[in-house]
Amino acid sequence: MWQQLLAQIKEGDRKGLARAISFVENEQPGYEELMAALDTGAEARITGITGPPGAGKSTLVDALIATLTAAGKKVAVLCVDPSSPFNLGALLGDRIRMSRWYLNPQVFIRSLATRGTMGGLHPKIIEIADLMKAAGFDEVLIETVGVGQSEIEIAGLADTTIVVVVPEAGDEVQTMKAGLMEIADIFVVNKADRPGADAFVGNLRLMLAPAFSNRPRSLPIIKTVAQEGLGLDELYAAIREHRTAAQPPEKRSWLLAERSYQLIQKERMKDVSRPALRAALLARHDEAHFNLYRFVRDFLNHH
Repeated sequence: MWQQLLAQIKEGDRKGLARAISFVENEQPGYEELMAALDTGAEARITGITGPPGAGKSTLVDALIATLTAAGKKVAVLCVDPSSPFNLGALLGDRIRMSRWYLNPQVFIRSLATRGTMGGLHPKIIEIADLMKAAGFDEVLIETVGVGQSEIEIAGLADTTIVVVVPEAGDEVQTMKAGLMEIADIFVVNKADRPGADAFVGNLRLMLAPAFSNRPRSLPIIKTVAQEGLGLDELYAAIREHRTAAQPPEKRSWLLAERSYQLIQKERMKDVSRPALRAALLARHDEAHFNLYRFVRDFLNHH
């Protein structure tokens, strides 16, 4: 089975790729062999797009697809959506505004549910991103939920991390999470036609100056109005410039270490599932002196 999927991925068969994603997501027998046989040294680069909800990330991704396809690039897009707590499916489903790309032969879009993972990224995001790379795409865009730890986690996966904010953040830029400041390779101020955008960009530029941010160089700050496609050429130029700039070997080893850590952690945790926990709790939670910590210790000893 996995050999057939591997052949289809190499041939650029879209249906085969979609099946391979489900094959890996559901951990079908042979999925580990499929991953081990992939050519993950492909030239495709991963761009992570994160930021707070309401910043217009989906609109920006939609506009970026247009810019990349116009440049002749083949683009894969992974949209990580929050999960329903009941069936673990993606709540937002496929992005409506991206629907114009579904029949475009240069574009492949897949919505992924977080499935309750702590960090907010899909539990198989590393593997699925590598499937995209092996399938011959030039660009892989990953849009995160934009809440909690996923903003930081994406930096362990992406070659270039874009943090999207909006002028309304105002004074909040002063208290912006240190983590966001650390992971960003490019800042995008979207909806830059709104009042106060220039002042906001000025404040952001001051905060990101090397003297204040412990960075060797200033980060690019790109103003966009994604809904109108404004500023996208400048954003694409900044992405290309970031990739051609010499990245320190520490960054590459850090990226690989982060990916390795996630894979090893998942392997160690694979026998622990929420349904099994719920079933075990259901059997014991009525005990007169139920103790959660004792329950966890016993559960781990038996798994």
